[in-house]
Order: sequence, then structure tokens, then C-alpha cells
Amino acid sequence: MSNRKYVFVTGGVASSLGKGVAVSSLGALLEARGYRVSLQKIDPYLNMDPGTMSPYEHGEVYVTEDGAEADLDLGNYERFTTGQVRRKNSMTTGQVYMSVLERERRGDYLGKTVQIIPHITDEIKNRIRLCAQENESDIHVVEVGGTVGDIESVPYLEAIRQFTRDQGVENVAYVHLTLAPHLSAADEVKSKPTQHSVKELMKSGIHPQVIVVRSNMPLPMEVRAKISLFCDVEEASVISAYNAPNSIYQMPEIFAKEGFDTAVLKALHLATDTPRDMQKWQEIAKAFRKTNRQLVSIAVVGKYISHQDAYKSVYEALEHAGLAVRAEVQLLLINAEDIESGDELSWQILRAGHGILIPGGFGERGVEGIIKAIGFARENNIPLFGICLGMQCLAIEFARSQLGWSDAHSTEFNEETAYPIIDIMEEQKQQHNMGGTMRLGSFHTQITPDSLAHQLYQESDIYERHRHRYEFNNAYRTEFEAKGMRFSGINPELDLVEIMELPSHKWFLAGQFHPEFKSKPFAVHPLFKGFVEASLAEKVSRSKE
Repeated sequence: MSNRKYVFVTGGVASSLGKGVAVSSLGALLEARGYRVSLQKIDPYLNMDPGTMSPYEHGEVYVTEDGAEADLDLGNYERFTTGQVRRKNSMTTGQVYMSVLERERRGDYLGKTVQIIPHITDEIKNRIRLCAQENESDIHVVEVGGTVGDIESVPYLEAIRQFTRDQGVENVAYVHLTLAPHLSAADEVKSKPTQHSVKELMKSGIHPQVIVVRSNMPLPMEVRAKISLFCDVEEASVISAYNAPNSIYQMPEIFAKEGFDTAVLKALHLATDTPRDMQKWQEIAKAFRKTNRQLVSIAVVGKYISHQDAYKSVYEALEHAGLAVRAEVQLLLINAEDIESGDELSWQILRAGHGILIPGGFGERGVEGIIKAIGFARENNIPLFGICLGMQCLAIEFARSQLGWSDAHSTEFNEETAYPIIDIMEEQKQQHNMGGTMRLGSFHTQITPDSLAHQLYQESDIYERHRHRYEFNNAYRTEFEAKGMRFSGINPELDLVEIMELPSHKWFLAGQFHPEFKSKPFAVHPLFKGFVEASLAEKVSRSKE
């Protein structure tokens, strides 16, 4: 029996309560105590991963170093902790069932009837243990997606129930996150939903030792005492997860004051008096409390603006950059289709931006609006940062405006274009499945000396994460360079353009990769930092006009 400890975090009452932030914060606090921590997410949907889901359905698809398409909560895991998530840190029902059915087809079960228990639950447990082993962690924290009571979660609850029997009661802890709504008419915080949720969880044979209660305000002591009594947990193990005043990055400090990690360590039979090194989190929380940060407006022109989580990592990376340069980033969110249609209000908002950012996306909808926004930034010398689709549209706009190729386009949007500036990779032309068939994960880029990219990275060789099928068409490099475009980042193994920039412009750079996936509040990505700095300079310049 291993001495590795396991913590399982379930949710009740409602979805979107912030389990991911709670798990990430717990990971940060345990690391601050000196433990090696790994975090894993279980998504109970039947999809293999979110890669084929619409951003309106699922939000952002987070990409790991080894090319897994995963839930956006894994982004928080990496931003809050020093660890790096990989494919095994994400588990879905589709993955579990496919693995079991493949074994059944091979005859691995020797003709036995394949059932939820033990075959599905054993597969779930094996995936949890393998993830913990691969990460060589002291404490492995598993977030069980969904809400207790959902039929999809039943096999997972049974699997994690068995962990106490398999690993020993001293090596397993259960944390349950619930909601305590505040009723304004009665001016009361109600504990009844939490009581019902815990009782529902106990029907699965799981008795949580720690209850984290989401609320708009700190939990009143009498409500904490009531939850302790009716849910049979120690009062110190009822943790108030109230709203952070400025940012989710203040949550580790809030949870530390609440004793969240202390309660979990006690449940795991570990010492609770080891000191925490909270310096970096205290500095971040202090930075958010400062009121003298300059306000800088960043216009984000995208396809999925109406879904708040579709560009989650982009928004977080901008916030990190703002902290690094002592600025408060104001997001001006603009639907690309509104720019395309000529909506005057959207254009007014675009003009107000001190910098313009174009994030990734798929499909033709809104692309002409993105191209117009890029042209506006180029013509008016406004800092512009393109990501993935943003780089592709930058190339299309440049070909149309500077080379005079009005028909220039991407074959993703126009297969008959006379100038396929962006074209599908040769190896992708034989791919028919959508899931997991793109250029995914970390790829090498060599940076050109004396370029803006080199100035920002301060390195000649970098690795960034990708998620796309289409690339800049190398047949047009010479014409682009003759008109002033600089290809400052090249993948040497595949000879693909990774970074483009205009040296004649104040700050005009785009990358085929997704740098937002590697930014952390205490390790800001250099491209985002440089972009926000340039946008601040643009604000200062305008104020002098």
C-alpha cells in the first residue's frame, strides 16, 4: 500500500461554483507547505475530450505540452502551481469507456461479462493512480466534474469511494464544495442546500471531511456551526469560499486564512504545523490591492466573445501582464461580426483601444471583421497582437493591402482563392476525423536575432503550444519580405512560419501558437508583457496629442 495521499473534490447544489479555482488554490497551498502536488480533472461527458466541442458549449479548450485537448480548469492548475499538466491529468467518460471496450474486443477480460463495477470503476482508479505516479506527487488532488446527483457522475463516485478501501483511510480525504445562497429578502445565508448536497453524497458512501462553502460574503459563524452539526464535520473544516475582492489569484491567501489546507492535511493524517511559504501569493494579492495602477484598454476582437470562458487563458495572461507592468487592463470585448457589419458602436470601442488583440478561432464567420480590425491597427500604428487565427488573418490582410492581392485568403475559408496565403498542412489533407488531428502541443521555434520577438523572449530557441491545421504558405515568403514583413520565428524541423512582425510599426506581432497557455501570474509570458507595455506607451502618446 502506497504512502501517497489522495484528495477527491466533488461539487454539489449547482455547477460553476469554482471547483477548479478551489482545487488550484489547494494545490498552491500544499506546495507552499513543501509537498509535491499533482492535480487531475475528471469530466463526466462522453466526448473523448473537448476538442470537437463548440466554444459556446464548453468554453476554452486548454492544450497541454504533450498535445492533449483538455478542460480549461487545467489552465488554472498550471497557473496556480509549479507543476505541468499532461494528457493523463485529464480524464473523460469517453476515454474510460473506449479503453474498456478496446480491451473487451481484444479479449483481455477472458470472456467475462463487462460491467460498470468492477471494470469501469477499476479503469477510473487505474487512471488516477497512473497520473499520480507519472507526476511523482506526494499528494494527488482529483477534481470530479459535474454535480453530485448527476447520473453521469455515479461511476466516478463509486470509484473514489473504493479508494479508502484500496489505499487506506489515512491516505484519502474527501472535500465537498457547495453553495450557501444569500436571500436578500430575509438577509440570511442559507445552509439547507449544503445539508441536502452532503446527504446526497453520503448516499454514495462518501462522507466528506472538509466542506467548502461558496458564498458572496464570508460565512457567518452561526451558519458555519450549523453546517458542522448537520453534516457531521468539524467546525474548522467548514471553509468559507467567499468572493475575492479583485482577482481569483487572491484565493490562495483567502483559503490560507480559512485553514483549507490545514483541514485537508488533518484529514490525511499529516502534520498541520508545517509553515507555509506564501510570499509570492501575498505579493500578488498586494499588487491587486494597489490603486495607483494605470488603466490601459485592450480591444479583443474575436469570434466567441459572447462566451466569457472562450478566451479564458488570453484574459488571464493579459491580467498577468498588467500586474507585471503595474497596469490595470481593461478589456474591450468586440464581436468580429459587428466590425464586419460596420456596427458604429463596435468601431468606436475598437478606436478606444490602446492595443488590439486577435485571439484564435476556427471557421469563416467573422473573419472579414478581424481582417478589417488588423488593417485599422496597421494603418493607425496601434499595437497589435495576433494569436493563431490572428496571425493567419494578419497575413491575409497584409497580402491584400500591401501586395495588392485582393483575392488573398485561407483555403479554410475559400478553397478557390488565387492566393492561398494560408493553406492546410500537407499531412493534414488525408485526415478525416476532427478530434485530436491538428498540430497539437509543444513545438520548437528559432527566433531571428535583433527582432522584436528576440527582444521580448531574450532567447533564440523557444517552445510554444499549438492547436491548428492551417499554416502560412511558404510559397509567398519572398513577396512578403520584399514588402517589409519579417518572419522572426521559424520551426526548423518543419520549416513553418511561427512568428511574423512588422519592423516599421510600433508593435505589430503575431504567432501561430498560443502563448497564453504558458503565462502565470508569477511567470508572465514575455509576448503579453511586451504587448501591454506597448499599449501603455500608446496611451501615453495619445494623451500628449
